[in-house]
Amino acid sequence: MLQFGHGRACNREAKRQTRHMFRKVSHRIASLSLAGLVAAMPVSAADLPAPLTEADFIAFDDAQARLGQLLFYDKILSGNRNISCGTCHHHDFGGTDGLSLGIGEGGIGVGPERRPGEGDDRVRKRIPRNAPALWNLAHEDIRVLFHDGRLEVSDLYGNGFDTPAQEWLPPGLETALAAQALFPMTAQFEMAGNVGENEVAGAVNDRIDAAWPIIAKRVRTIPAYGEMFVAAFPHIDSPEQVGIVEIANALAAFMGTEWRNFDSPVDAYLAGDTGALTEPQRRGMELFYGDAGCSACHAGPLLSDQQFHALALPQFGPGRTRAHDPYVRDVGRVGKSNRLEDSYRFRTPMLRNVTLTAPYGHNGAFPTLEGIVRHHIAPRESLVRWTPDMAHLPDIPWLAPVDFLVQDDPIERRRHAAVLDLAPQARTEAEIADLVAFLGALEGVTAKTRPLGRPETVPSGLPVD
Repeated sequence: MLQFGHGRACNREAKRQTRHMFRKVSHRIASLSLAGLVAAMPVSAADLPAPLTEADFIAFDDAQARLGQLLFYDKILSGNRNISCGTCHHHDFGGTDGLSLGIGEGGIGVGPERRPGEGDDRVRKRIPRNAPALWNLAHEDIRVLFHDGRLEVSDLYGNGFDTPAQEWLPPGLETALAAQALFPMTAQFEMAGNVGENEVAGAVNDRIDAAWPIIAKRVRTIPAYGEMFVAAFPHIDSPEQVGIVEIANALAAFMGTEWRNFDSPVDAYLAGDTGALTEPQRRGMELFYGDAGCSACHAGPLLSDQQFHALALPQFGPGRTRAHDPYVRDVGRVGKSNRLEDSYRFRTPMLRNVTLTAPYGHNGAFPTLEGIVRHHIAPRESLVRWTPDMAHLPDIPWLAPVDFLVQDDPIERRRHAAVLDLAPQARTEAEIADLVAFLGALEGVTAKTRPLGRPETVPSGLPVD
């Protein structure tokens, strides 16, 4: 699977197995330490996940991560050179953009103040889904990415992953995070732009993999980037050898280290510090892992089962449908699987630093943690009470007729509301407050202090958002 030659691949696999063995030992030790906490709380230690450790994560090269930091914020990766990965996954907003549905290619500014542009360059569609958080995506157990899971670790196509690129995904991508990094570059409304505007968009229109060599050439012909790739990748002897695979692996090295964080009060508690949580946070944890049943889906050390569930979240926006689907709606996992039973189901999000990544839901339907908690407790009542002003959608007059069009279709509303994996619960106001307090305790002490941060400048000379 790797480009680096058999010896390096074997070394990496040996290191991975060593990390995995160490992780198992660490988790066993953690489980033993948790056993001593049983008397301190009604929730059994067996109900709690083992704490995360460095051994749980893929190891990356520091030089590749520093290179990835620059690429992450460099608009050279976009078709029209006007948007970067960091535009929608910005440090100032916890690795997201603070919007329900993002404003992609053609927009101006960053975060909740981002605007849709004007004239021929203005945006033509909102991004159909909320910008997903990047926290801890380099965990060794991550097997599926995107809200609908359209990227999975798999040998189906012989390149290590099942993705929208199918057999055209290039070999040599070291991680799922690296494979994921390729797709925003080829998405029309995210980074590629519209056909006729630039050579990247035109190439994507021909075949998805035709765009990546164009982007790679842009990068490697910038002298500073060429030198950094030669220095960071042992198998690269000259800039001419740099391809999209090295770019993606560098981006993954940055994302995998920059957004790694597990020093929250909850993590401290799991590691044995019984005083790490306040009383409301501790009560919230008991509910989360007990009667409220939150951990049935938000399971394990990552607080996600990496499965797909229907929550009856309000529908709005342009939607993301199956091919040839004429509806303005989002059908979720079925768009990838083509299995009817996957309709309206979305991947369970991980929850560390959830306080930094509002709004919430696959489409950012709820602006507050309390709102999304209340929806989980009484989903059908919440769906009825939800109002469009709860969505954070910057005004785009030429897109406004589509924004809430799905709400006007009674058949689609009934079909959507009928698919629900949550049972209603009777919770007091105090219990809701405790659950929100527990979620707040998942914010890392150092979450707002990232190892590399946002660069002031990038080698292309393009402006940094």
